[in-house]
Amino acid sequence: MNARLTSRFHALSHFWPNFAQTVTDGNFRTLRDPAALAEAGLIAPEAAAALAPVAARYAVAVTPALAALIDPADPTDPIAAQFLPDPAELLAAPGELADPIGDAARAPLRGIVHRYPDRVLLTPTYVCPVYCRFCFRREVVGPGAGAALTREELEAALDYVRARPAIREVIVTGGDPLAMPAKRIAALSAALAGIAHVGTARWHSRVPVATPQRVTQAFAQALASREGLSSVVAVHVNHPRELTREARAALRRLQQAGVMLVSQTVLLKGVNADAATLTALMRGLVEAGVKPYYLHHPDLAPGTARFRLTIDEGLALYRRLRGAVSGLMVPTYVLDIPGGFGKVALDSDAARRQADGGWTLTDFSGAAHFYRDA
Repeated sequence: MNARLTSRFHALSHFWPNFAQTVTDGNFRTLRDPAALAEAGLIAPEAAAALAPVAARYAVAVTPALAALIDPADPTDPIAAQFLPDPAELLAAPGELADPIGDAARAPLRGIVHRYPDRVLLTPTYVCPVYCRFCFRREVVGPGAGAALTREELEAALDYVRARPAIREVIVTGGDPLAMPAKRIAALSAALAGIAHVGTARWHSRVPVATPQRVTQAFAQALASREGLSSVVAVHVNHPRELTREARAALRRLQQAGVMLVSQTVLLKGVNADAATLTALMRGLVEAGVKPYYLHHPDLAPGTARFRLTIDEGLALYRRLRGAVSGLMVPTYVLDIPGGFGKVALDSDAARRQADGGWTLTDFSGAAHFYRDA
């Protein structure tokens, strides 16, 4: 462990006697409610009761690897901001949407979202190892009934892909698909490799950062590219502190298995919305062998107003980033157009500021949509 992580490891071991054994055994025991967070010393004991309604509404999970990065003495800690529940989550702001990117509008059946002609989202599970407090799918993810596709539902989803030769890429998302057992990941990868017109499987995941011990050589092999199918992992990383020695080792194991690595980052107030942090993060990703891919403007998910900045503020930061690093380290700054119309690159002619302060966003089909910061 690095020095900061070692310090937090010992601090958490003091507050939570089982913490050290949990981490070293690799059992991935996760904190799943305010009482557990208080016991671990991540929140004040008197805060637990106030956070109970938040945890009842939106799933909570903080893994040992991420808990060890949180400094509970710092009220502005960027790791805590991402994963610890906050009473503000129950305060919906005008313009927020339960389904902010319009998944339901593009879902022909359970487990499939089909926005673009050549690719689909496949969501085999709605469970994550850790739940981000800004998640755009926060209304549907979490443990419980319906948290994963049944065998019949998964087969129906695969049949949908098989029947459409225009589909060249399957984006396996969720939830977090790498939270599934390695055998299930390997079986799904084999099923996708068996579809002749599918050439790429892209897996979106927090696992290499949230539970890096899970990414063993055997686990990485379950994701390995196969004959006719290239495997890509898009790892979600928002702050350079998340790129711990353990996370980098997990990423190396994926690379050694022949998996291409790209990143996705959400631009968040209180986490990474400053040029120095973004620059350090993008440099750290490339040094870890990960190509920065997407920088997401935050979505209009319920109770997430505290994370959002305006598009103008985001563009100013993005332009500072572009001036600080090489093109290799620059992701595409995108916004998902509400209603299910796909992504738009905000630093392009497809995003035009209007005189009234709103934006006209042109989707991939050429249709224009009005958007206003909320």
